[in-house]
Amino acid sequence: MAAVIDAVNALLASGEHKHILSVIKGFRNGAVYGAKIRFPHALVMTLLFRNGSFKDKVIAIVEATYTHSRNLALFVFAFKGLTSTLSWGESKSHQLHAFLSAFCAGFVIFGKYNKVNEQINLYLLSRVIYGLAKLLVQKKIIQEPKTNLFPWFAAIMWGTTLWMFEYQKSCLQSSLVSSMTYIYKDSDKWTSLRDFLLYNE
Repeated sequence: MAAVIDAVNALLASGEHKHILSVIKGFRNGAVYGAKIRFPHALVMTLLFRNGSFKDKVIAIVEATYTHSRNLALFVFAFKGLTSTLSWGESKSHQLHAFLSAFCAGFVIFGKYNKVNEQINLYLLSRVIYGLAKLLVQKKIIQEPKTNLFPWFAAIMWGTTLWMFEYQKSCLQSSLVSSMTYIYKDSDKWTSLRDFLLYNE
């Protein structure tokens, strides 16, 4: 066993087969990161908002954590494998390689609808839109605003969110509706000091 470990360590230290080893390490990092991100989120959201037995809640937490961890690991594996393949024999990858690799891996892995994939895609969407706005300013495609637009961004976002929650609720993601119902609607209900301060009826 020690000889095997020594041989593996020698291979890792040699720098040979870096592309293949990078794909394997990416799979590992994707799995670990996915589990670290999803487990606490699933734990809190399930305990706060999900009905059912303790066993059902544990199963839901494990399933959500597994799905997030697996999908992120597979995506990293596919993305790094595809970019390595596209740049085979070249000194560096081209920008198009990154887009095409992620496009294909995203279609296959994150294109299958489930609640975890929906949340991950929505998480990325908001940050990409924000990033693209900054990129347009950096490339001087649009001028940098002379005033601070962040308060307007916040006002429009919150105004639209609460309007949709009140009048177009069916168009919002179910987890957002659950959170907002707890905050804004359940706070309208009480019968005594106990369920006014300590818990919701």
